[in-house]
Amino acid sequence: MSLATGIAIYLTVWWTVLFAVLPLGVISHAEAGIDKGDGGDPGAPVDPKLKRKFITTTWVSAIVFALIWIVLRFHLIDLPSLPSGR
Repeated sequence: MSLATGIAIYLTVWWTVLFAVLPLGVISHAEAGIDKGDGGDPGAPVDPKLKRKFITTTWVSAIVFALIWIVLRFHLIDLPSLPSGR
């Protein structure tokens, strides 16, 4: 795996994990009983804790990427033998 391919795979994994982590532990204004007033979305999170979620996303992505790297490095799945879809 080249450096560019590794970076592309890591970024793809990172964004996928981010979207999986974002809804965890979120309390909306409606659930908290807080009135948003005019123009506010009652489903908006009270405290999204984005810094913590970015850190969690980074280390979970690193673990997932390491597993992908191990599978590819040690040929646990031989990619050229996968069907090409023809």
